[in-house]
Parts: sequence; structure tokens; C-alpha cells
Amino acid sequence: MSNVKLAVIYYSSTGTNYELAKWAEEGAKENGAEVKVLKVPELAPDAAIDSNPAWRAHVDATKDVPEATSDDIEWADAIIFSVPTRFGNMAAQMKQFLDQQGGLWANGATVNKVVSAMSSASNPHGGQEATILSLYTSMMHWGAVIAAPGYSDPVIFGAGGNPYGTSVTQGQDGGMVEDVEAAVKHQAKRTVDVATWVKNGNQ
Repeated sequence: MSNVKLAVIYYSSTGTNYELAKWAEEGAKENGAEVKVLKVPELAPDAAIDSNPAWRAHVDATKDVPEATSDDIEWADAIIFSVPTRFGNMAAQMKQFLDQQGGLWANGATVNKVVSAMSSASNPHGGQEATILSLYTSMMHWGAVIAAPGYSDPVIFGAGGNPYGTSVTQGQDGGMVEDVEAAVKHQAKRTVDVATWVKNGNQ
């Protein structure tokens, strides 16, 4: 059987969700997956980006990360999304990317994609769970198979206990408050496992 093809698709303004995406890549590769890390296009104007030095630094540091396209969705057996919360919803950059996949959806190309999601916010109850659920709502319309981590491993509790997907608080210093690396890697491995079952069942 061929290896699972995983697209880790993220949006990050100052780097937190990029770091989550990189840990997901590591975990998935440890489980034998072929992985692409991809960012969604930035929508914010330069004036907004330049007003926050950390935002500008991250944009510049990740300028060579490829942008996700519809072709990447088609290519992937599984997708892990990582996105910050904006007022309890996914960031507009991720929402626009999803909204542009209507052609794939209409052709049935999103059906049975195995998906999972992660999120961040600037305080512990800043909307992380609601953000993940907002993304999963779109995935239900896609006919995707949602691979939430649940409480499938004790590392979930060490990272704050979010059963919908790993979530983290970004502190005022820009760093992550919770230690979530192990939870992210577990979530990635679980996503690859579920995708393997789905893929092998379809062959």
C-alpha cells in the first residue's frame, strides 16, 4: 500500500500556528506519511503587517513556504489545518481558502478526505474550541472524515485536554504557554492512522 499523503495547511500571523504545523509534519513523517506544509495566502495589507514587528518578521521568515492550492487538496489523502482564532472563528485567510474550494466540492473531490484541526488564541479561553468546530462544520459539508484526537492518549491532558484538536495559548511574550508538542505529534499520527484505514478500505 502506498503511504498516506498529508497536507498540513496553516495560517499564522506571528508564528504559533506555523510551529504547530511543523510539529504535525514531524509526527506524520514518523508515522510514514508523505507530507507537505503549506500556508494559505495572506489577505492583510502591508500597512497592517508592518504595524506589528512580529507579524512582519514571520511573513518574511516564511516567504519560501509554498501556498496551498486546490491541487494540494486533491493530492492529499489527509489534511491537518492549523489556524488562530478570530472572535471565535477561524481567521479570514483560512476561511477564504476553504471558500475557494467550491469546484472541488462540486466534483466530489473532498469526499472522504481525512481531516483534523488545531488552533491558538492569546488566552486560555479565547475561542480555540469554537474555531476548530467552525472549521469542522465546513468539513462536514465536504463529506470529509474528521479525525479528532478525543482522549486517545494521555498527552492530550498534558496539553490542556482539548478533545477537538490541539489548542494552545500564545503568551504576551509571543511564546506558547502550554507544552503541546507531544499532543500535536500524537494528533498527526492519529490522523495518518485514520487516513490509512480509509485509504486501504478504498483500494
